[in-house]
Amino acid sequence: MIIFFPPAATYSSNETDLRSLVAFKSAIVLDPQGALVSWNETTHFCRWSGVQCGRRHSDRVVAINLRSQGLVGSLSPHLGNLSLLTSIILQNNTFNGPIPQQITLLSRLQYVEFSNNSFSGSIPKNLSKIPNLHFLNLIDNYLTGNIPSELGDLTNLHVLALSGNPLTGHIPPSIGNITSLNLLSLAYCLLQGEIPASFARLRSLEKLFLSGNTYTGSLPTDLFNISTIQKFEVAENQLHGVIPSNIGLTLPNVNEIHLEYNQFTGSIPFSISNASLLQILVLSFNNFTGLMPSVGKLSLLQAFVVESNLITDDISFISSLTNLTNLEYLMVGSNLLTGSLPDSIANLSSQLSTFYLDGNKIHGVIPSGIENLFILGQFIVADNYLEDPFPLGIGKLSKLRILDLHNNRFSNKLHISFGNMTLLSNLYLNENNLSGDIPSSLANCTNLIDLDLSQNNLSGLIPPEVMRLSSVSITFNLSYNAFDGGIPFDVGLINLVALDLSHNRLYGQIPNSLSKCISLEKLYLDGNLLQGEIPQGLSGLVVLQDLDLSVNNLSGPIPEFLGKLKLQKLNLSFNSLQGEVPITGVFKNRTSISVEGNDGLCGGIPQLKLPPCPSLVQKRKHLSTLTKILIPIVSAGDIFLTLFALFIYKQRLSKKKATPSLPSLTGIQIMRLSYMDLLKATDGFSETNLLGFGRFGSVYKGIVGDGQIVIAVKVLNLSVSGASRSFMTECNALRNVRHRNLLKILSVCESIDFQGNEFKALVYEYKANGSLEKWLHQNAESNINLDMMKRLNIAIDIAEGVEYLHSNTDNDLSIVHGDLKPSNILLDQEMTAYVGDFGLAKIISEIVIPSHESNSSIGIRGTIGYVPPEYGMSSPVSTQGDAYSYGIVLLEMFTNLRPTDNLLKDHINLHSLVSVALPDRVMEVVDPQIQTLMMNNDRMKSCMTSILSIGVSCSKEMPRERMSMTDVAIQLHKIHKLLSS
Repeated sequence: MIIFFPPAATYSSNETDLRSLVAFKSAIVLDPQGALVSWNETTHFCRWSGVQCGRRHSDRVVAINLRSQGLVGSLSPHLGNLSLLTSIILQNNTFNGPIPQQITLLSRLQYVEFSNNSFSGSIPKNLSKIPNLHFLNLIDNYLTGNIPSELGDLTNLHVLALSGNPLTGHIPPSIGNITSLNLLSLAYCLLQGEIPASFARLRSLEKLFLSGNTYTGSLPTDLFNISTIQKFEVAENQLHGVIPSNIGLTLPNVNEIHLEYNQFTGSIPFSISNASLLQILVLSFNNFTGLMPSVGKLSLLQAFVVESNLITDDISFISSLTNLTNLEYLMVGSNLLTGSLPDSIANLSSQLSTFYLDGNKIHGVIPSGIENLFILGQFIVADNYLEDPFPLGIGKLSKLRILDLHNNRFSNKLHISFGNMTLLSNLYLNENNLSGDIPSSLANCTNLIDLDLSQNNLSGLIPPEVMRLSSVSITFNLSYNAFDGGIPFDVGLINLVALDLSHNRLYGQIPNSLSKCISLEKLYLDGNLLQGEIPQGLSGLVVLQDLDLSVNNLSGPIPEFLGKLKLQKLNLSFNSLQGEVPITGVFKNRTSISVEGNDGLCGGIPQLKLPPCPSLVQKRKHLSTLTKILIPIVSAGDIFLTLFALFIYKQRLSKKKATPSLPSLTGIQIMRLSYMDLLKATDGFSETNLLGFGRFGSVYKGIVGDGQIVIAVKVLNLSVSGASRSFMTECNALRNVRHRNLLKILSVCESIDFQGNEFKALVYEYKANGSLEKWLHQNAESNINLDMMKRLNIAIDIAEGVEYLHSNTDNDLSIVHGDLKPSNILLDQEMTAYVGDFGLAKIISEIVIPSHESNSSIGIRGTIGYVPPEYGMSSPVSTQGDAYSYGIVLLEMFTNLRPTDNLLKDHINLHSLVSVALPDRVMEVVDPQIQTLMMNNDRMKSCMTSILSIGVSCSKEMPRERMSMTDVAIQLHKIHKLLSS
C-alpha cells in the first residue's frame, strides 16, 4: 500500500513523523508477535513499541528498534521523512525488497542494523552522503552487485559488515580510506581479486573477516602491522605467499587467526609465541613447511590446528604444550612428523577433547598416561607406525566417541576394557595385526555406528552379542581375518548398510536372519567355507545393490528372487551351484554378474556362453494336464477358504481391543478407505502396481473413486522392528502441516486383513513422474531431460517444503525430516517436487533442546551419505541436520554423483569434491548433461557457481556454519530470477 503525503510544510514536524511511521507499518504484511499492535491512533507515537523520541525534541522520532520481531514486508521509502532519526535496528526479521534510496536523506543517521533479513538489490551508493554514519550492518541478506566505491567516503564509519550476501566483483580500494573502521566483515560474499593494499591504512581495525571468497594473490604485508587486530580470518580462499616472520610481534592483541584452506607456503613464524592473547590458531590445509612453532607459552590457547601441511618435526614438541591448560583441540595430522609419542601426553590439558595425529611417521607405543585425558572425545592416530603394548587404560576414556588406530602395527589381543567406552560411535582398528577373538564386551558399545576390524589376524567365533548391535548402521567389517564357525544365527544389524565377512574361515549355512538387515546395500561373504543353498531370506534385502558369495561351497539353484532385487553387482563364482541361470534384473547385464566356476549351471543370457538347459517340453505338458485336473478342485477349495477367512476376519475384528486413536490430521480432507478398498484399488497389491520398496514396507499404485483418483498406498511391513513407530511418526509429522511441496496424505487405514493379521497403510497423492532418484540415476533419457532450470525449480520446491517444516509450525516446534534424499522426493506431471517419507521425522523445540537427549537413531536409521556427521556422534537432531542433507541432495542434483559414488576418488565426500572445484573449476564437477549448455554462457556459469556454493555452505561439517533453509530458499529464488532474465 502506497501512502501519498501533501507537501511537508503543511504539517508540523511531529505530524510528518506520525505519517512516516504509519507508512512504515503499512508496508508490513506479517506481524506474528504483535510488535506493531501499539501503533494505533489512541496512543502517541512516541509511546509506540520500538519507537524512541528525543529528549530535546520530545515529539520527534530519533530511534526505531524492532529487532527479532518476525516482521515480514518491505521497508517504506517514507522512512526518509524521519529527519531526526539517528538509529534504526531491524535485525533478525524478514524485510525484503530493496533498501530504499530515501534512507540517504537521513543526514543524522548514525546506526543501521539490517542483518539477517531478505533485502535484495544493490547497496545504495548514496549511503556515502550520510556523514555521521558509524555503524552499517547488512550481513546475511541477498544484496547483489558490486560493493560501491562511494562507501569509502564514510570516514566516520566504525563497523562495515556485508558478509553473507551474494555480491560480485572486487573489494574497492577506497575502503582503505575509512581509517576509523574497527570491524570489516566481507566473508562469504563470492568476491574475487586481490585484497587491496590500501587496507594497511585501517590502523584502528580490530576484527577482519574475509573468509569464504575467492581472493587470490598474497596478503598485503602491511596488513600484519595493524597492532589493534584481534580477529584475523582469511580462510577458504586462494591466497598464497608467506607469513611475515614477526607476526607475533606486530599483532600483539590478536586472539584468533584463521588461514586454513589456502595455499600459503614457508615456515610458520616462531614469533607467534609472542602473541600472548592468542586463543585459536588454525593453519590447516596449506603448504607450510619447516618445524612446528613454539606455542607452549600461549596460556590462553584453546585450538592448535595445523593438520594437512608439510611440517617436518619430532613429535616430542608435544611436551612443550603441557602448560596449555585451556587446550581443547590439538590437530596436527597429515604432516611429516616423526619420533615416538612422549609420556608427557599424560600431562596435556584436562580440557582436551580432540586429538589428531594421523598420517605421520610416528613410531613406538601409545603412552599409558593417555587415560588421564578423561574427556577426550576423538583420538585419531591412524596411518603411523605405532606398535604394542596397547595401553589398557584407553578403556577408561569413557567420553571417547571416535577411536581410529587403523594402519599401524598393533598385534595384541583386543582387551575387554573396550566395552567400557559406551559412547563410542566409530571404531577403526583395521590394517593392523591384532590377534585373538573379539571380546563380547564390545556389545556394550550400544552407540557404535561404524566398526572396521578388517585385515588383522583375529580368530575364534564371531560373538553373537556383537552381531546383534542394532546401532551399527554404516559398516560392519570383519574381512580378511581368521574367524571360524558359523555366522551367528540371530543377526540383529537391522540398520546396517554394509556387511563384510569375506575372506575368513566361516562355514555352515547363510542364516535366514540376514533378512532383518533391511537397510543392507552391500553384503560380502566371499572367500569362506559356506555351504547349502542361497537362503530365501535374502529376498527381503530390498535395497541390496552389491552381493558377493563367491569362493564358497554353496549348492542348489540360483534363486529367482535375485533377479527381482535392485542388484547392481552379483558374484556367485566358484561354488557348486546348479540349474538354470535367470535372465531378469541384474542377470541381463553380463558386466554386472559373475557365475564362472559353477559347472552345473546352464542357460542365462547368451553372453555367458553357458550350455543350454535340458528341454522342459515334457515337464510342461505334464503340468498342463495336471492343471486341467486340479483347477475345479482348487476353485472349490478357494470358495471354502475365502468364506473361512471372512469368518475369522469378523471374529477378530469384533474381539480386537480398541487401539490408540491416530493423531487428527488437522485441515486435511481425509478419504475413508478400508482394507477392502485398498485391496481392490491395487489389484490385490499386485506386483504390476508395485512402485517401490521402503525401509518399513512397500508402495503400490492404486485407483479409487470409479477410476477418477490415482493414489499411492504405503503398506507397512509390521513384522519389521520400528514399522509401527514409523507409521505413528509419519502421522504426527503430517498432523499440522500443509504446504504445496509436502506430499499430501489422503487417508490412514488401520484394519485387519483377510488372514486376520494387523494391517496399516498410509494413502498419498500419486505423483506421475516418480522419484528424483529415478530421474537422476536410473534413466539416462530422463537425466537428459533435466535441464538446469528444471533442476533449479526442483531444488527450490524442496527447499521451500523443508523450510516450512522448520519454521511454520505451532508452539515453537519445528519438524526435522531426518531422511532427505532423492528417493524421498517425488515429482508430479508438471515436475513440481514434493518432500515425502516422514517415517524418521522428529518434532523438536526451537527454544530448548535438552543436551542429554540421545538422537542417535537418526544417525542410525538415516541414509549413509546424507546423514550429517554430528548425528554419528550422538548429537541431537536439528534443523541444521536437514540443511546438511539438503546440501548433499543439491550437489547431487547438479553433479549427478551420489554421495557414495566411487567417482569421488580421493575426496572424502561430495562436499569436498565440489568445494575444491569452486569457483574456477566448476565445469569439472557439473553433470555432463548440462555442461554443454554452459560452455559459452557466463551467466549460467555464474548461477551454477552460486548454486553449488549454497550446497557446499549447507553441507559444512559444523552445524552452526550451515545456511538455514529460509536463506537457501530466498537465495535460490534470486538465482532463478537471474537465470530466467
